[in-house]
Amino acid sequence: MTTHHPMLTITDEIRDALHDGRPVVALESTIISHGMPYPQNVAMATEVERIIRENGAVPATVAVLHGRPRIGLDASDLELLATSPDVTKVSVRDLGHVIARGGHGATTVAATMRLAALAKIPVFVTGGIGGVHRGAPHTFDTSADLTELSTTPVAVISAGVKSILDIGLTLETLETLGVPVITYGTDRFPAFYSRISGHTSPLRSDSAEEIAAVMRAHWELGGGGIDIANPVPEADEIPAERIEGIIQQALAEMERAGIGGKDATPYLLGRIVELTGGESLRTNIALVNNNARLGARIAVAYAQK
Repeated sequence: MTTHHPMLTITDEIRDALHDGRPVVALESTIISHGMPYPQNVAMATEVERIIRENGAVPATVAVLHGRPRIGLDASDLELLATSPDVTKVSVRDLGHVIARGGHGATTVAATMRLAALAKIPVFVTGGIGGVHRGAPHTFDTSADLTELSTTPVAVISAGVKSILDIGLTLETLETLGVPVITYGTDRFPAFYSRISGHTSPLRSDSAEEIAAVMRAHWELGGGGIDIANPVPEADEIPAERIEGIIQQALAEMERAGIGGKDATPYLLGRIVELTGGESLRTNIALVNNNARLGARIAVAYAQK
C-alpha cells in the first residue's frame, strides 16, 4: 500500500489514483499567484486540469494553504491563490517558514517538485523552469529549480528555460548537476516564448513512451530530476528576434527600479505582458496547455510500466 508524508493533505481522488497506480500529474501554483493576472490565471489553471483529465491522467495542483502542504485543490482554493494578496511565493527554502506560520504559499518549480516527490507523483507540468539569471557571473542569481532537479526524482515538462534567463549558462549548469535535458520532437532547445533558443538540445525523444523509459532507467540508476523541454506550438510562438528586444527593455527597467531576488521573475513576466500588449500572456497560456497534453501522455506511459 502506498503511504505518503504525514504533513501532506492529499485529496481522496489523488490518493486513490496513486494507490491504484493510475497516472497523476503535479502542477505548480506560482504561475497562478505570481505568473498571470486575474482572471486569466484561474481560467488557465482550470483549463490545464481539464486537459490533463482529457488525456487520461489526474491533475494535482500543489500549494500551501493555511500552513498545510496541499496536493490537489478545489475551485475555491484556486480562487484564493489567484486573488489573495497574502499568498507568498514559496521555494524550497521557504516551505518550513510558511508552514510554521500557518500561511498561504504558491509553490515554485523547486517547491512543487519537493512536495510532488513526497506524494510519490513522478510527473510535473509547468510553463518554464527557472535557471541562471542574466548577469549571474556577478550576482550569483541562480534558481533553486536547478539544484532541486539534481536531487529530486521528478520529470518536469516545460517549454524550456524562461527566456528572461541565460539559457546557455542554465544548460551548462544542468550538465554539471547531472540532469538529463530532453527536448521533445526536435534537436533544437526551445526558449519558452519561442521555439528556438539558438542552443542545441543535449538529448532528444520523439514519444511519451520513450521519455517514460528514460525516467525508469534514470531512476533505477539512482538519478534525480529530468528536464523535458516541449517547444511552444508554432502558431502560438513569439519569434526570438522579436521578443529579445522586449526582454532587454524589461530587464533594464527592472535594474533601474532595483528589483531582484524572488520578485524579479514576476516583475519581468508582468512587464513583458504589458510591452507585448498581452501577446506574451496568450503565448504563456498556450504553452502551458501544450505541456499539459504531453505531461499527461508521459504520466500514462509511465504508469503502464
